[in-house]
Amino acid sequence: MTLQFKPITPGAYLSDQVAGVLAAEIRAGRLGVGHKLPTEAALVAQFLVSRTVVREAVSRLKSLGLVDSRQGSGVYVKEVGFSPLNFDARSAVSKQAVIQMVEVRRALEAEVAELAAKRRNQADIKRIRQSITLLDKAVQSGGDGVDEDVQYHRAIADAARNPFLIGTLQYLGQFLRGATQVTRANEARRADFARQVRDEHEMIVQAIEAGDPVAARKAAAQHMDNAIQRIEQADPAFWEQAGVQLARPLVSALPMKN
Repeated sequence: MTLQFKPITPGAYLSDQVAGVLAAEIRAGRLGVGHKLPTEAALVAQFLVSRTVVREAVSRLKSLGLVDSRQGSGVYVKEVGFSPLNFDARSAVSKQAVIQMVEVRRALEAEVAELAAKRRNQADIKRIRQSITLLDKAVQSGGDGVDEDVQYHRAIADAARNPFLIGTLQYLGQFLRGATQVTRANEARRADFARQVRDEHEMIVQAIEAGDPVAARKAAAQHMDNAIQRIEQADPAFWEQAGVQLARPLVSALPMKN
């Protein structure tokens, strides 16, 4: 059976719409494992979009593990071992998407901090302290500190010694890092925000260092709660300019429900 697709409604993020339609066909089984996607030219003609849009949509499907390319043959539906997390990107706007991802981080980071306080050793504490030093240096030199911030939280996760938690954080890495980019960009605009973040990081480390799991969980959860408050307090101009640009990859990385 040859599938026929309707033209995409004109508007923003055409590649998201094309990827969503194709993903829905795959998940519904109408494009089964081993089936070849229509050619790029056929998709362009049916969806009435450009080749660039189709290529971006196929790239999205590849990143979701739904399809792969065969040299000189085409793009085929893959067999996947499990269904990927299915977020609804169409209901997310940039600011709300970031807040929702920070809420996910709050649940994970609080548990990680508590376990780290119970299981850390001196080598772990040293790595966490080093990550804070590197973060401070990055900020002082004018950097955004995103990579260093991610490494700080990863050092704490390593100290928790739970491979499933670490795997979950890695799986969500593209979303967590996207949210971190937005929060740090916002926090860098105000000196008081930057100081708050530094103090919150220190409180988490002190609780882990003291071996106090209750305090570590509380400090990590409070850090995320405060991050949400800082997002809510952001200058409206931030979301009209830098914020929306930084949040766009976070939203566009989400699979779309149909």
